[in-house]
Amino acid sequence: MNRIIWITLAWLCIAGVASAQTLSLSNGLQAEDPATADTVRALAKTAIPRITPNSDLEREAIFFMQIAAEAYDDAAKTLSSLTSPQTVRRLLPYDVYTRAQVSRAHAPALTFEEAYRRVFLEAFASLDDATALDQQWFFGTLPARLRDDFQRSLDRHAQSTELTLAAVGDLTRRYAAYVTYRTAQPLSDALIAEDDTRRYAIDENVLIKTRSGATLSAVIARGKAVAGRLPAAVFWTIYTDVARSRHQAKVGAAHGYVGITVDTRGKRLSPDEIVPFENEVKDTPEVIDWIARQPWSDGQVGMYGGSYTGMVQWSATKHLHPALKTIVPYVAAIHGLGLPMENNVFLNANYGWSFYVTNNKYLDEKTYADRQRWQSLNQRWYASGRPYREIDQVDGTPNRFLQRWLEHPAFDAYWQALTPYKEDYARIDIPVLSITGYYDDGQISALHYFSEHYKYNPKANHHLLIGPYDHFGAQSRRKETALRDYTIDPVAQFDTEQITFQWFDHIMRGGPKPALLKDKVNYEVMGANTWRHAPSLAQLNGEHVTFYLTDAKAGEHYRLATTKPTQAGALEQLVDYADRKTSSNDYYPAPIVGKKPDLSNGYSFISEPFEEVVSVDGTLEGVIRATINKRDMDIGVVLYEVMPDGRLFHLTYYLGRASYAEDMSVRKLLVPGEATAIPFERTRMVSRQLSKGSRLLVTLNINKNQHAQINYGTGRDVSDESIADAKEPLRVQWHNDSYVRVPVHKTR
Repeated sequence: MNRIIWITLAWLCIAGVASAQTLSLSNGLQAEDPATADTVRALAKTAIPRITPNSDLEREAIFFMQIAAEAYDDAAKTLSSLTSPQTVRRLLPYDVYTRAQVSRAHAPALTFEEAYRRVFLEAFASLDDATALDQQWFFGTLPARLRDDFQRSLDRHAQSTELTLAAVGDLTRRYAAYVTYRTAQPLSDALIAEDDTRRYAIDENVLIKTRSGATLSAVIARGKAVAGRLPAAVFWTIYTDVARSRHQAKVGAAHGYVGITVDTRGKRLSPDEIVPFENEVKDTPEVIDWIARQPWSDGQVGMYGGSYTGMVQWSATKHLHPALKTIVPYVAAIHGLGLPMENNVFLNANYGWSFYVTNNKYLDEKTYADRQRWQSLNQRWYASGRPYREIDQVDGTPNRFLQRWLEHPAFDAYWQALTPYKEDYARIDIPVLSITGYYDDGQISALHYFSEHYKYNPKANHHLLIGPYDHFGAQSRRKETALRDYTIDPVAQFDTEQITFQWFDHIMRGGPKPALLKDKVNYEVMGANTWRHAPSLAQLNGEHVTFYLTDAKAGEHYRLATTKPTQAGALEQLVDYADRKTSSNDYYPAPIVGKKPDLSNGYSFISEPFEEVVSVDGTLEGVIRATINKRDMDIGVVLYEVMPDGRLFHLTYYLGRASYAEDMSVRKLLVPGEATAIPFERTRMVSRQLSKGSRLLVTLNINKNQHAQINYGTGRDVSDESIADAKEPLRVQWHNDSYVRVPVHKTR
């Protein structure tokens, strides 16, 4: 496991009393230098008496300073005075380290290794499996990362002529973390493995043969203290890593299930070819059947996990095996709809992924982590003007899977065969819990699964849980408090793993439904710090407010009006596809708060201020009416809140190909010179409380940049078009009866 445990520093905001103490650091201090340790130790001793321990925040700060000062007896006493169980749980690695140092000081003949082993085993002996596994997470930070973190703190504070108490707290906390993990992690890793042996029976080398002759590998874990047949919790992954697979199998076992991590066909021990997407729809029913026939199985299987793993679960429902009782997909992609393209536009963000998962039986971390290569590729391809189909020639390495996918620019039979499609959803009669985030790149896929399931099976038992998370945050147990400069509401925190197994217990063991799931749609309202619940997306969206994209000026923007213009008009945009010095459609939500989008091209439309507090809850939709001189174009629409202080809050966006707007499986080219209505609705859901005085801002543009295919508008396959097709610029007339429909609601 690879992480940094961040400790809250809120106490520093009230601890400015020490700023009169003149302390400083020398330039050039190195994290591993003994002299640096002496310096930090002295700073800690100076700072400790200056903090009054009125709350857990102050006591936690003192605790880290005491570790830095090597005052271990005092540190142990301070830790025992903490009142928050969550804080005590999070600090267990430091607790074990501190108590081992105390034991060693009081028994000089005892080595630190002996003392640490004794304290660790004592701490874990009383923990149940789920709690012990949770605690293992906190022991997993790499010392090298903590060293680098401490070094950055040294470098930052060396620039100050005076160190405040806040600076001393930052230094000592990071130093204490580095010293603790540097000393203890080699010991804790071995002790965790020993504790696992006591708790679980784990087989890392399971081979599962299918009737078609394929072989898949798996890791299976069962709790030694649990007897009898059990349901299985299956996590199916293409991101093969033995340590991660072992951990994920333990997760199921720790919650009282048979935990099973299955590798996609071709990965790890499988001798077969690795082919992303294509085999899961065939392999999942056979693996589920194999599981149900094992002597330890009670015949029930639940699947869970995110991204590709979420997609696999939906593949498993296309030919539903009776033993599959429920799925819990997080941020689940859809083959051909959300990955590797969005609304029929291929995205470069997915380009390096196929190398990552297919270059070897595990993961090609080195290639995938080469960000300079991928960023440079985007820039070089864009500058070259070459067809998208030749992007791998620009890179210099054939990308055979991208080439396979480019043969299917529509959501055609190739993609439809890999996932539930239309009437397939009518046969999905098992309970489903979908989890995603407002800023998950693949959220439109998760909403598509949810909507199609209810469209074809109105009696479906499908719950949606959504909040202010990105692709990784929605899957994680602990959400980052700050997401792209937006500080999430405290109530938005929930443990994805915990709610998954609460759901499993509810479905497969008759336990209570997770408390957060009060209705079919469960969503957190950003800025209101509350969860709301609705019986359907349609009811959540309610009455949209229609805003017209007018041609009337409103300062530096145009009017976003709630009344339709009485006279026909249009705004004209000229797009030179041969110009590679500029880009258009700056749509991505990074940062979420305070973004300054490029408004040098395209158009922006601003509403009147809201006279009361309102919320935007649901999905953006609309119809763009345009006349162009070509046969196709790619469109971008972005919705922002303009807060009363003038800053922008990115709410949601749409990116899509006009020729597929009505049907993503059939291309309908535009007629040059003829006005065309281009509907859009596949956008990301959002929920945000807007302040009185806030306004809405909509941007409308042609998508032409280094991050996606460039649609030159010839009507040929976009992957074959090039800058040679850019002789005549695209001329667009955006008609003023174009509109967006925003789900604006009065505060409830």
